[in-house]
Amino acid sequence: MMETGYTGQARSRVDGPAKVRGQAAYAAEYSDETLAYGYVVSAAIAKGSIRSFDFSAAEKVPGLISIYSHKNRPEGSTWARKYTDDDAPEVGKPFRPFLNNKIIYSGQPIALVIAESFEAAREAALLIRVEYDVEKHETDLLNFVGRGTEPKKNRNPLPKNRGNAKKALAKAAFTVIADYSSPSEHHNPMEMHASSVLYDKKSDSLTIYDKTQGVLNSQTYVCEAFGLSKDKVRIVSPYVGGAFGSGLRPQYQLFLAVMASLDLKRSIKIVLTRQQMFSFGHRPKTLHKVSLGADKDGCLVSVTHEALAETSQYEEYTENVVAWSGEMYQCDNVSFDYKLAKLDVYTPLDMRAPGAALGMYAFESAIDELAVESGIDPLAFRLKNYAEIDQNKNLKYSSKELRECYRQGAEAFGWDRRPLLPRSMKEGHEQIGWGMASGVWEAQQNKASAKATLMSDGRLEVSSATSDIGTGTYTIMTQIAAEALGLSLE
Repeated sequence: MMETGYTGQARSRVDGPAKVRGQAAYAAEYSDETLAYGYVVSAAIAKGSIRSFDFSAAEKVPGLISIYSHKNRPEGSTWARKYTDDDAPEVGKPFRPFLNNKIIYSGQPIALVIAESFEAAREAALLIRVEYDVEKHETDLLNFVGRGTEPKKNRNPLPKNRGNAKKALAKAAFTVIADYSSPSEHHNPMEMHASSVLYDKKSDSLTIYDKTQGVLNSQTYVCEAFGLSKDKVRIVSPYVGGAFGSGLRPQYQLFLAVMASLDLKRSIKIVLTRQQMFSFGHRPKTLHKVSLGADKDGCLVSVTHEALAETSQYEEYTENVVAWSGEMYQCDNVSFDYKLAKLDVYTPLDMRAPGAALGMYAFESAIDELAVESGIDPLAFRLKNYAEIDQNKNLKYSSKELRECYRQGAEAFGWDRRPLLPRSMKEGHEQIGWGMASGVWEAQQNKASAKATLMSDGRLEVSSATSDIGTGTYTIMTQIAAEALGLSLE
């Protein structure tokens, strides 16, 4: 009897054997007989302009094919809107490699060396000498405290303030007013960003193996930037060695590899170095001020969460940082504030629960402080202020099992053995800390499609323009398809 009910069951990953045997090919592992290699030269200053290049030593390297910069950038679209991708901020102009001699952030790509081998390309790149006119840069968010500006268009509009948080805080029996900061973080997955552009002379088309979390996004970007029709550009991303959000937007190595491939009429591969993995999007540094008040019984009466986050000079990146503080717990007086500071950095980029990882850290830290001030156990404090509805939207939750999660976690951890007084637990000479915190993230639903083809031999082939970024998409799609048609997984 054929097995059914695959979905929801633990299964070995269908892509597991290929990965453990080294048979899974990643973006940098594709080539053909015409392949040449690219190596990116990065800016050594954060702001200014390029006065001159000296390519003389680099041009003597055997195997050198070409050196590109703003001075000889092949003809292509320079319209800012042509570089916009699906994940680009709505305000500003996207970064355009080799647009001119201006340096707008440290690590900016300023030249591209193409050679017959990776070693030759790297050697030539290291021999290039650059003279700069340096300008004063600003990369420290702390210099903008009190000077942030409202986003022109927030992709996550702030909920409306409710009640009077300031007045309620003044009357509160217990208060906490605290500052927190969360640093900038770079994704830096195991697999560096890479693009292998295979050029087909017969059809004048490109097959691009790109490290991306959105193959359709990369295809649209390439087609728009270079004026190509979609039937001439195929993006393939069979395996992704981690991305954590860094693959949501096309990174500059994709543009440069396509640019060189179209100009030279041959295949090009570019792999960023580990150092260059710090030269594009990142989780933005953010400063928080959280003001909380509770009455004599420990019930929240006031919540104010203010945040100042960095963005670039050329785009306005926003994320949902403070709104979570208005829905986690029951409180009738809540105020939000979110401002930006333009720094001389690359535009920040979504990274693992963008906004929530920052906002919830600050807010939950302050909740812990208020629980101590109120003389109430941190878990008991959260249960006392448990929210049955989302007050930001005044909607009931379709389901919410957080209370049960609290119970099971507390029992498994032995939370009832935790003393109320901080710094009072010891094992020998060592102090032991037990803590807890709540987390929240939004459930998103988007349109998706897949094509299924049932072969004459009984095999089912399912295809979809997506990427398995390591979260098990291949396995899940296989389970769904097998269960839908009553087929074996194998």
